[in-house]
Amino acid sequence: MTDRHHLLVHGGTFASVGDSGDISGVRGSGAPDGLFVRDARHLSRWQLTVDGAVPETLAPVSDGDTARCVLVPRGGRQEPPAYTLFREQAVAEGGLVETLRVTGNRPTPTTVRIALTVDVDFTDQFELRSDHRTYVKSGTVRTRQVLDDGVEFRYRRGEWTSSTTVTAEPAPDNVEETGTGARRLVWTLELQPHGSAEVTLRVAARPHGTPQPRMPRSPADVMERIQAREGEFAEGVAFPTGWRELAAVCARGLADLAVLQVPATGPDGEDLRVPAAGVPWFLALLGRDALLASLFMLPYRPRSAAATILALAATQAGAPGATGRGMVAQPGKIVHEVRHGELAHFGQVPYGRYYGSVDSTPLFLVLLGAYTEQTGDTGLARRLESHARAAVEWMLDHGGLTSRGYLVYRADEGGLANQNWKDSPGAICASDGTRAGGAVLAAGAQGYAYDALRRTATVARTVWGDDVYAQLLEQAAADLRDRFQRDFWMADREFPALALDGEGNRLDALASDAGHLLWSGLLDKEYGEAVGRRLLEPDFFSGWGVRTLASGQSAYHPLSYHRGSVWPHDNALIALGLARYGLHDEARTVAHALVDAATASGHRLPEVLAGYGRDTRREPVPYPHACVRGSRAAATPLALLTAVGGA
Repeated sequence: MTDRHHLLVHGGTFASVGDSGDISGVRGSGAPDGLFVRDARHLSRWQLTVDGAVPETLAPVSDGDTARCVLVPRGGRQEPPAYTLFREQAVAEGGLVETLRVTGNRPTPTTVRIALTVDVDFTDQFELRSDHRTYVKSGTVRTRQVLDDGVEFRYRRGEWTSSTTVTAEPAPDNVEETGTGARRLVWTLELQPHGSAEVTLRVAARPHGTPQPRMPRSPADVMERIQAREGEFAEGVAFPTGWRELAAVCARGLADLAVLQVPATGPDGEDLRVPAAGVPWFLALLGRDALLASLFMLPYRPRSAAATILALAATQAGAPGATGRGMVAQPGKIVHEVRHGELAHFGQVPYGRYYGSVDSTPLFLVLLGAYTEQTGDTGLARRLESHARAAVEWMLDHGGLTSRGYLVYRADEGGLANQNWKDSPGAICASDGTRAGGAVLAAGAQGYAYDALRRTATVARTVWGDDVYAQLLEQAAADLRDRFQRDFWMADREFPALALDGEGNRLDALASDAGHLLWSGLLDKEYGEAVGRRLLEPDFFSGWGVRTLASGQSAYHPLSYHRGSVWPHDNALIALGLARYGLHDEARTVAHALVDAATASGHRLPEVLAGYGRDTRREPVPYPHACVRGSRAAATPLALLTAVGGA
């Protein structure tokens, strides 16, 4: 049987361990094996043997905030195990803590030899992706130093330094070389009759430019911190009493959001916590993901919105200290992705400060306007007036609203082919699958731009006292709405095109992005109602949610990332849009489908589901490469609660 991967997450740190709690360092397109901090692997091997052999897994790790498993030495029915090993692991911010308790099962003394093989390869997470890319890393130096109570691994490449320290209590009796660079920590434990002994291990990762973390004493201490954070995150949220399943899904989502908060810095250097996109591949600040998650949380946790706004203002292109490479880093643009790894530091991947998103900038303005309206707090909008005006200027100038009439992007060589939320190659296409080429005018981004202009106009009038600027933005929004309904609307299908190409030709795929136009209010009421009802027809609606692409089109594929799958956050925007246009029954249908899907998966919504219909299988089919926990999916239940209440 294949060893499963179990993910433990806490802030900017995550670990992927097998059923027995081991880390083998395998590579693959699924969850990367190891302990990861700031995009680097700080444990690549963590393998336990007892009395010279790999123990048998009696009770494998189950999913949760801690990894607990039960192991025994291998034997037969006629020779019951002399002892049992109870293994518990938890991820703290900056490392991992493990307690290994060995309990004797015999009425006589027992000697047990435990060995733990440890190694650290400091591999950048981008090197572990199955994209067939290789990265030259010349001049690297690795060292290993035995300590009184463990071992320290160090890595250097030029000015880049990292380390991982493994300490144990009690200290190992010996630290052995393995011949492969790994180190083996060895203990000989003497168990009294039916007695027990315990070893506690602490792994402290120190990525480049960070201080040495102080690790908790035990997994129980980590759990106390996680539970406190989860409690704080859910404080004040009124769960629906008439819909227990939605209440459970909201609670699960808030618990996931609590551990997905990663460190960020505000414009004045203040420490912040913002939602990471998801694990395993995106435990980092991604502008679009953080903005949408914060918008969904806004009625319930406005502090998260404020932190996200400040973190993105600090990394806005052109802001002091914010740097970005390439043509996509234009003044005023909001960052798409922030990475801290070695490859980003040396410019071998473009994502250290990457601005390849056409929609993060308008969504930044949408969140700022929504936050100001929702909370009545005008201080943030006053403080960030220059940032907001710069973002509007980007939309009008570099973004293309003035020259092209729409927000426009082109494929970024070495970066993303598509710069809207459907960012995989081929996601923006015609119904026959023909890909967009050259300049792309994606429909959903125009809706965000419309909403951004209107909300910023309100802020300009009510907070900045600039009525002339407000009128200019309102007129720009009205003109955009008129153009869009003229250029994108396909009268024969009563539906908007997914995008226009650079020549103004419509990419006629029927796609879920139309639901985002309902959320932003871009469509006239008659058009909006027609779109909303169309999204609930069987080719779109799978029973678990609205597909990204309606079935029956040549471009449709139920296991494609963006051309037939079902995304919870996509459906959250659709549900909010349906409610906005008065289609409350349709909004409830979408909400019930998503809650059913989450209920079938331990009340957790995955990042994405396969597009197979409910009539094909009675349970949702998982998408093979989805993030196990994602902030947009975790915040989706709160958006559903906003859209339909507890009904």
